[in-house]
Formats: sequence, C-alpha cells, structure tokens
Amino acid sequence: MLALTYHGPRCVRVEKAPEPRIQHPNDVILRVTRAAICGSDLHLYHGYVPDTRVGTIFGHEFTGVVEEVGPCVQTLQRGDRVVVPFNIACGTCFFCQRERTSACENTNPLSTLMSGIFGYSHTTGGYQGGQAERVRVPFADVGPMKIPDDLSEEDVLFLSDILPTGYQAAEMGDITPADTVAVFGCGPVGLIAQRCAWLLGARRVIAVDSIDYRLAFARCYARAETVDFSKVPDVVTVLRDMTDGRGPDVCIEAVGLEASGSLARDLLGKRLRLEAGSPVALNWAIQSVRRGGRVSIVGVYGPPWNLIDVGAAMNKGLTLKAGQCDVKRYMPHLLQHIRKGNLDPRALITHRVPLESAPEMYRLFAARTDGIIKAVLIPDEAG
Repeated sequence: MLALTYHGPRCVRVEKAPEPRIQHPNDVILRVTRAAICGSDLHLYHGYVPDTRVGTIFGHEFTGVVEEVGPCVQTLQRGDRVVVPFNIACGTCFFCQRERTSACENTNPLSTLMSGIFGYSHTTGGYQGGQAERVRVPFADVGPMKIPDDLSEEDVLFLSDILPTGYQAAEMGDITPADTVAVFGCGPVGLIAQRCAWLLGARRVIAVDSIDYRLAFARCYARAETVDFSKVPDVVTVLRDMTDGRGPDVCIEAVGLEASGSLARDLLGKRLRLEAGSPVALNWAIQSVRRGGRVSIVGVYGPPWNLIDVGAAMNKGLTLKAGQCDVKRYMPHLLQHIRKGNLDPRALITHRVPLESAPEMYRLFAARTDGIIKAVLIPDEAG
C-alpha cells in the first residue's frame, strides 16, 4: 500500500509500506477514505517529538471503511464507514471507565503520560497512522464511531481530533455569558475553540496570531476580534487595554511548543532544543488573563521542561486546566452540533489533494503559505 512515511526532520515521503494485518482479535483493518494533516503532525515533521522512527506512518485524523474484522469484534462489520478518535483506548481500564480515554493505561503501558495515539511516534505506543491507504485499528469496539448514512466523511472527519479538542479547550475555560475569551493561535484547533467559545456563551472572543490569512479566517469563520502580535509592541498590554485594563477572563492556549514571538525562546527551545520548544504563547496567556482568571491549555508540549511563568499563575490566583482531549466522550454531542449547523468543521478544509501530494502539503502547512488552514488527503482507492 501507499503511505506517508517519516525519514527525518522535514523529510516525509509517500512510498510503499507493508499492509496492516489483524494482530489481535479486537482489531479491524480500515480502507482509509479521508485523512487530514494536523498541526501537531508538524511537531513530528520538524523533529521535536522524541523517538519518531524512520518509516513511521503519520496521521491520527482519518475516516475509513471496514475491510477486515477480528474474530472478537462485535459492533462493526465489513463495509461500515467509521471515524476514529486519535487516542486509542481499551475501554476497560481505570481511566477509560471514567471517560478519560486520553489516559488509557493499556494502549501505551510503557508510558505514564498518555494513551496510545495513531501515527505519533513510539512515545505514544508506536502505532502506525492513517495517512495511508489502510490502517489497523485496535480495540475496534471502543473507539470508532459509525458515520450516519446521511453524512459524508468530510462532515465528520474532524470528530477524530480537532473538533473535540477545540471544544474541550473552550469547555475547560468554564466560560460564562459575561466572559471575554482570548484564544492564542488561529490554526484549526484555535479556530474551533473560538467558535466553541461563542457556543458556550462568551460575550467577546479575541483571536491572537501573526499570519494575515489566518487572522482574516478567524474574523470570518469565528467572528473574532483579532490581534496581530507581530504588529504590536506588547500583546499582553494590548489585551489588557482591550479589556478595561484587567485582561481577558479566559485565555486558551492553542499553539504549543512551536510558538513564535520571542527570538530568545526560538533559539533556546526550537533551535538549540535546550527546553522542550517555545512556551511563548502559554506565558502570554498566563500574563494576559485577569487575576483569578482561567487558562485552558491544549497546545502540545513535550518533556522534559519549559521556562513557564508559574509565579505569575500562582500570584494571580489562576486556574489552569490542560490535557489531551478525551475524544470519545465528545463525539456524540458534537455530532448533534454538526447536524444542527451550530458547528461547521468542514469549512476549515482549504486543500483537498491525493495522498501522493502529502509531502507538498506538509511543506505548505509548515511554511503557512497558500492560505492553508486544513489539508485533507484522499487515497486513490477512496475515489
């Protein structure tokens, strides 16, 4: 089969890879119909995620059609269309029983940090991803959700990750109708978080980024006020000035370890790699939010350490919430929002290309050019 594989920082190729096979009675094999490139895939692409091995197939956002079914699978059969959560969960462990599937104990047992994740290095279990013609899905009775007959793959594709992640980001902010919410980052997750902030009752939504077309997209798609941090002396001061001198009630950090905005942090964290990436956006969120405010963190950070302004968080009395998304918990609820038209994740798709064009899409996404927000890959067999 064809698959997008890793060959070192900034080097990915679409090439022949071994066909996946049933390895456990609870597995299914999917013929992939749609796969998306996620912003967090860029962390792998740039070489920031430890133990990303040559030959790894990327991709944790995908839909597919069931082609093979393990003998113990009870809920799926050949021909079913499904969308699959990015985190792999067993459904029975301590955390899964509490709907914390992102912390599943059994799908990544050598780690104390997180569950298994499709296509996201051996630090998350070494599972191959879905930017391929086929993919093995373990614990098939737990994660995959059948796609309703009246919806297309693209209608529900982002239920695999960015839609639940953006929603959880807003939910963790405990938003009230009086709140001003600032979202750092206008990538796909940030844009979804902005839309969901309105859905959860925000009074104002402010989007912070430095890429013109992404800020324009935020104004149109999310009806957000925007701040270009590259064109102001101090983004923290600007946000306070916009909010009666206090700061936003809620700040959502949807950027992660590749944040721009500080030459020193770029050098220390992204070039010399003496800390785990650049925590600029997270520190801005902590410094900007009002006293007693809430900071929601869904940007991806890795070990071992970062220079984060914990002192400001403590002295301001902030509530910080963070976490990988427990995707499965949100899928039915967000499916209803899609049906009702409250959320339109499909509108984020700016590029639809064959799987063979994936390396070029990675280059465009990394460079933030050609107006790219979200690229969807279509294997030849998907039609």
